[in-house]
Amino acid sequence: MSDLLDLAAISLLPTRLWRLAADGMRGREPPSCVLARLVAARWPDAASRVATLRAKAAAAIARAHAAAIVSVAWNDPAYPEVLRTIVDPPALLWTRGSSASLNGVAVAIVGSRAASPYALSVAEQLAGDLAARGVVIVSGLARGVDSAAHRGALAAGGITVAVLGSGVDVIYPREHASLAAAIDERGAVVSELVPGTPPTPFFFPLRNRIISGLSRAVVVVEANERSGSLITARCALDQGRDVLAVPGNVLTGRNRGAHALLRDGAKIVESADDILEELGLAARKSAIVSNDASPADPILACLTPGEPSDLDEIADRSGLETATLLPRLFELELQGTIARVGGGRFVRVDKPC
Repeated sequence: MSDLLDLAAISLLPTRLWRLAADGMRGREPPSCVLARLVAARWPDAASRVATLRAKAAAAIARAHAAAIVSVAWNDPAYPEVLRTIVDPPALLWTRGSSASLNGVAVAIVGSRAASPYALSVAEQLAGDLAARGVVIVSGLARGVDSAAHRGALAAGGITVAVLGSGVDVIYPREHASLAAAIDERGAVVSELVPGTPPTPFFFPLRNRIISGLSRAVVVVEANERSGSLITARCALDQGRDVLAVPGNVLTGRNRGAHALLRDGAKIVESADDILEELGLAARKSAIVSNDASPADPILACLTPGEPSDLDEIADRSGLETATLLPRLFELELQGTIARVGGGRFVRVDKPC
């Protein structure tokens, strides 16, 4: 509990200190020492300021507990490993829904808030196709492309993660409250900001590094030259993630940002297969098909033909962590030995002799 309190207090420090805090934690410095050191170096009333930060952190933790919000700390085994590797990972992730969904193979789909009907359709289709194949869809719950991506993943019975620029109990925009509730059931709503934090323009560019940090690749569907999606793309490049873009109408000018990415070497996306190929998952498909799946496989052994099982049931029976389980389910689905059915459940498919 003391580490949680100090990590929450660190998250309340000015954002310019977050990277320094991450450096300390990466060096295995205890959170209490990180907090004390950063405060003492900048404020003369260090003891009083630390006490105030801890009091605010305690209030945030109490608010989270009352709202069934789960905190995943930097030093928690459940913290997504891909996010831990970025230069400035959040000290804490506050989550609604299933924090296990943060550890799957993920692709971010982002784009314009004032998206064209074409962009909305493409985002929903790409998200649905990827989610149906076991890929977690990450986006920012914003109007336009983000919400279309979340809805596409949900419609396919897949998993999606929304990263907010506010506390997870302060949904923005407000009209997406029902969408956030649906995401809770099939994935997670997450934020590095303590519960109760209102949406502030300053926080939205910061959260983009989390969107890309959770993902293997970022797909920009539609973006003008000043789109926040380009910030996400830059974060992705800095983090060593793949950046892909969907071409659009050259006459309107509303996709010039994405076209600039394509000119700079981003892979062109016309279908989900283009994304899977870039991630090396399409190549894995042929390799998987060449191997005979055996009921000795721990996942196949816990599935019965004709009896669908959800992710939690499979994890319990197989003893596999979600981070291992999701990619393996994807492989078996490509191989044709299991099938995804309604509600994100899986069933074994026994091939005829």
